[in-house]
Amino acid sequence: MKKIPFYKIQGNGNDFILIDNRRGVLKGKNLGDLAKQVCHRNRSVGADGLIVIIRPASKKAHFKWRFFNSDGSEAEMCGNGSRCAARFAHLKRIAPRKMAFETLAGVIRAEIKKDTVRVQLTGASGLRMQVIVSLDTTTRMGHFINTGVPHFVYLTDNLAAEDVLKIGRITRNHALFQPSGTNANFVQVDGPHKLRIRTYERGVEGETLACGTGAVAGALIAAAHGKVKSPVEVTTRGGDKLIVSFDRKGEEFSNLYLEGEAEVVCEGKIYL
Repeated sequence: MKKIPFYKIQGNGNDFILIDNRRGVLKGKNLGDLAKQVCHRNRSVGADGLIVIIRPASKKAHFKWRFFNSDGSEAEMCGNGSRCAARFAHLKRIAPRKMAFETLAGVIRAEIKKDTVRVQLTGASGLRMQVIVSLDTTTRMGHFINTGVPHFVYLTDNLAAEDVLKIGRITRNHALFQPSGTNANFVQVDGPHKLRIRTYERGVEGETLACGTGAVAGALIAAAHGKVKSPVEVTTRGGDKLIVSFDRKGEEFSNLYLEGEAEVVCEGKIYL
């Protein structure tokens, strides 16, 4: 029976299994199938995703990651996952406190602070405002932006009353966002620097306690409406807080940063 060393790290309620594969410990394994196996919460360790660390393609980066959702699909980017990957890389002496690593969305820069991890995202693109979405017998307006992965944002005055599972599932699979689909976010603004968010995550196929790129998407959409200014404190479904900061010029956003906790839950060996 093969035993694979792993860490489990959580960031604001998003939990991930991390494996250092720079020396080929997972050689011959289908990583998507492995993600489905080890992320199962009843039959294995359980997590929202699997992060596999490999050697970088460029000398400008300290490492490269491959990120897999719990359903086995590979994603371009994950905000909270990137902070957990940075924590793992620093603990394992793969990278210094200030680091850069390769993702499918581009090179991510991260900094390990005393209690938090701060990452700089590659940017935001594809902004589409006031998109009408058909939801069974009714329609609803929302706004689209890509913050490394696609996000659709509904602004709401009553976050607690939102049917995140139903509306999120319809939105995630809507024809407007095919073939990749989208994450669905519900955002309530509480002040010029505060908002709350709930997210239906593509790949997890359900509501999660937090989503880093979703928090950034929600903050940018709220800013585009003139409702918030940087920095924005984002309270997630799990009750934790993320700090999103950015520069804005009209509908253009740059210097996107996401900061929050990234804590080791446990380490051990997975039996395969």
